[in-house]
Order: sequence, then structure tokens, then C-alpha cells
Amino acid sequence: MTTSRVRTSKPASQSAQAAVHYRVQVLSHSAHLWQVTMTIAEPASTQALRLPVWIPGSYLVREFSRHLQGLQCRQGGRVVRLTQCDKAGWLAACDSAQPLEVRYQVYAFDNSVRTAYLSDVRGFFNATSLCLMAQNQAERPHLLELVRGRDMKGWQVATGLTPERVDAAGFGSYLAADYDELADCPVEMGAFWSGDFTACGVPHRFVVAGALPSMDGERLLRDAQKICETQICFWHSNRSKPGKALAKRVPFSRYVFMLHAVDESYGGLEHRNSTALIANRRDLPRKGDVKTSEGYTTLLGLISHEYFHTWNVKRLRPAEFARYDYTQENYTELLWFFEGFTSYYDDLLLRRAGLIDDATYLKLLGKTINQVAQTPGRLVQSVAQASLDAWIKYYRPDENTPNLTVSYYTKGALVALCLDLKLRAEGKTTLDAVMRALWARCAGGPMSQDDLLFVLRHLSGRPWNGEIKSWVHSTRELPLKTLLIGQGLEVQDEPAVMAQRLGVRTEEVGGAVKIKMVLSAGAAQAAGFMAGDEWLGVSVAAGRGSASEWRLSKLDDLALLLGEQNRFSALVSRDKRLLRLPVVLPARAWTWRLVGSKRTQDQWPAL
Repeated sequence: MTTSRVRTSKPASQSAQAAVHYRVQVLSHSAHLWQVTMTIAEPASTQALRLPVWIPGSYLVREFSRHLQGLQCRQGGRVVRLTQCDKAGWLAACDSAQPLEVRYQVYAFDNSVRTAYLSDVRGFFNATSLCLMAQNQAERPHLLELVRGRDMKGWQVATGLTPERVDAAGFGSYLAADYDELADCPVEMGAFWSGDFTACGVPHRFVVAGALPSMDGERLLRDAQKICETQICFWHSNRSKPGKALAKRVPFSRYVFMLHAVDESYGGLEHRNSTALIANRRDLPRKGDVKTSEGYTTLLGLISHEYFHTWNVKRLRPAEFARYDYTQENYTELLWFFEGFTSYYDDLLLRRAGLIDDATYLKLLGKTINQVAQTPGRLVQSVAQASLDAWIKYYRPDENTPNLTVSYYTKGALVALCLDLKLRAEGKTTLDAVMRALWARCAGGPMSQDDLLFVLRHLSGRPWNGEIKSWVHSTRELPLKTLLIGQGLEVQDEPAVMAQRLGVRTEEVGGAVKIKMVLSAGAAQAAGFMAGDEWLGVSVAAGRGSASEWRLSKLDDLALLLGEQNRFSALVSRDKRLLRLPVVLPARAWTWRLVGSKRTQDQWPAL
């Protein structure tokens, strides 16, 4: 395991095969503009050009074309007439005997993993935001040329694309077999930290943009290596010990983690042989720290989640995603499986890798269970419906979202938990074996729910249609407590925090408690609270008809002000009007706490 600043490549000579060539360079760091020159070697007489409207893995139409400007086409120095036909498509009237040159700029100031970004210290892009598609050319080889500018001293490049002719820092030409591969390999540029390790014989690179000097890079590499080896063994071995012989079974020859460390953000987007991550700087491991912070545990879970996607969604994927249509929504009801089951395994595989202990794992599992239990939308929308509605609901949350929908991440993870526990209880197979059998049955490619049902029946000896119908396609509660207790876990009730007792989600702003969401059938809804209310104070009966009135700036202070009482008046500001709302807290409100035992380890070897 080593750290390094640059990565070299051995040249190839395949550029002559490329049907489409992109030359990407910085036009202006301060204006956040990329300059793109696209050359189509053999254009059609009417050449269609189109920019994707979404990026696979993030199910929302994001309208990337809104950032494209200055589009021009030329052939042999002659301006080619260009007609815009819709929001993201253009037609160029060409001479099919000459290459077509297309030039344009892209504004890039979205500091996320989904689009493109450019500043004086960093550049990042997904091809779906930067590279126009040439109709009827998408399945042919594409060449991406990255140009180093004068103001990019010390910058390096990281990408999962195959280098063709690059310098020591990674600038130069990269080859993609088709547009799909180009779209699936984001590019990171900058003076980032870089390190390398090998997992089961496969080289991995980890780069961190925005890292502070206090970051413990060696620990990050060591822990990432454990995650990768555990997952490679999970998919391709059936044993826990890694070995170089597994490299032949792994569906990629190298892998790149691209992490952007910022002050406040979190997320990731999976790709076929890389992942783009964004996390808080404070969550990175620090030199000298012995304990694992809660933030670092969360970051390790993110790394684990996105790496698991390399198999589960990038290769083993919904049949509807056999070929992506970049021009519109691509619907599937299976996100509960691909995101939910990945969410189940991300923390579980951290435990198997030895990066967290049983107590931490059960705490994380309990958090997921409580999140779903505190979402009224679980009784309104099935997790299969949530998958289909991702395009209009999951990525567009509002104040009523928890009342109407359920997360296919969290409830999907609990469906996986229920399946695993019930399979283990019946003693014939496990969810681990089911995942590997699905990989084999579908040859690491498109799958359907019927494939899952077939494998479940084949390995367990009985049909599972009833469970899938109840757990996935209905809004019935999952049999979590029965299954957990059956595997030796103790399910304890703990008093809920004040926000859960009230049925609200809040934030503290300007010395007041701002109501963000009011949950269905909760005490706050019964009292008349609305999203957007500023909760300023409380009035509590003090005896003999008097009242004690207090300013409220933190919701957690409410319990101190109420004492043993469960009735009070809330003073709120709504559109500058002052209102008094009578509130009655429920007598009891509980969350779950999971406690393991020796029996748990004996009966649930998943831990």
C-alpha cells in the first residue's frame, strides 16, 4: 500500500478507431467555463447532437443543457447551419464526406457528484454534463482529450477511463469503447492527494480533493482496502480470506475512488470502475486518532455503499436499464432491491471487514428501523411504488414528503434484513447465497423480480411470492421484531426525543425553532402546526390559573420547561401573525434499541 502524487500509463494506439473526439480544456477558472471541441469523423448529412437530461444512478431529469452556451459547428472552416429542435437537441446540416467540428462552452459550478464543476483549485465533470452525444455514433469508440492549461500547475487527473496517451500527471487522451463507457467514467482534476492499494490482486487508487494536512491517508487506504477485499470475497469467493486468484473473477481491472472533501456535504454516485464521493472534511480520519469517529464511520459506510454498487446496479441491474435512454426518464420498480439491498450490505460488510463492532452495527441498524417507523408515508406508498416515483418524489422532497412516500433506500434495506433473517431462520440458505446466485444466473447483467423469486425458491425450496407481495408491493408493516428476536436479538424500547414525540422535523434558526415538516397523525398536526411556522415560546400552567411563559430557542429545552406536564400552549409566528396553539403530548412514544448477545452470534453468523 503506497501513496503517490502521479500515476503513469502505458500508451496504446487506438485513437484512429475513435468515431468521436472530445477536446476538453479550461476556458476560464473564474467564470467556471469548460471549452469543449467535439469532432465527428464521419457525420451524417443531417447530424443530430444531444446532451443527456439525466445521469444514471441519480433518478431526476436535471436538464444539463441549461449550462451549455456558444454552440457552433464548422466543416473545413465553413460555418455549418445548426437548428435547435428541442431543449437538449440540435441538428447540423453537414457534408458527410468531411469531419464535423462542434465547439461550445459549459458553465460548471455545481459542487456535487452528479454534474460538473470548475474553479481555480479543482475541476470535475461527468460526460453527461459536458459531452454531446452524436446520434448513430454512440456505440462506436470515443476519445477524450484533457488539455493542461497554464494555470493548472501541480494538477493531476484521475478517471476510470482507459489511458491512451497521457503524461505523468494524467493529462492527454483516454479511450472509451462507446458513449456509455464515457458517461460512466467521471474525471477529477486538481492538486489532490493520491494513494494506491491492491485488493485481491486488483489495483485501486484513492484520490482526495480538499484534504487537510491532518488527514490520515494511510488509514484511509488501509480501511478502504479492507472494504474492497471483503466485498470482492462476498461476490466471488464464499470465503472471507482474500487472495490474488480472485482478480480473474472481478469485473474490472482497476478502480478509482474520487473523494471531494468539503465543509458541509455528503453523497456519492457509483460508476462501473470508479465512484465520485463528497463528504465533510471533519469526517476524514485524522493522524493520531485511535478511535473511529461517528463521522468517519458514516464515510466508510458511503465508501462501502458505492463500491457494492459496482456489482449491484452497474452490472447486475434492472432489465429496464439494459440500455440507458439519456433523453428521458428510465423507470423501474426495482430500486428497493438495487439501492435498498446495497444499503443493507454497506454497514453489514463494514462489520465483516472488522471496521465496526457488533454494538456499532446494531446501532446503525436500529437507526434505519427507526427512520422508517417515523415516516408516515410507509403506510401510504409501497417501496415498489417509491422506486417508480423516484423521478418526481425522492429527489424533489418538500414539507409533505415523509407523509406521502417512503425511502427505497431505508425500507429496501429492511426488506433485505427480513429476507436474510427469515432465510437463516429456515436454515437452508442466506441472502448472501441469493446475491451470488443472482449474479451467476443473470451473468452479471440485467435482472427482473422474477429472477429474484426463482433464485429464492431454488435455494430455499419454497416460493417467496407472498413475502415479496406483502413486503414490497403493499404498505403492510414488516415483521421486524419477530424476526430479530428469533435471531437472538433483544429489542428494547427507548423514550423518543421531543421531535419524534411531537411529530415534527425542525431546525434552529435565528433564536427560534423553525418547523420544516409536520408528520401525519402527530401531536403537532393535531395542534395545528404548519411547515414554515416559527416556534417562539411556550406557556405552561403554573397553578392557581397562572402560567409560566418561556422563550424557546432549542426544541430539546422543551422537556425541561414542561417537567411532568404534557399540555402547553405554543406561541408561533406564521406569516408575521402571532398564534397560540394548544398542544397535548402523547403519553408514550418509543424508539427501538437493538441489543445483541452470544446467542445472536451463534444464530446470526452475518455478524
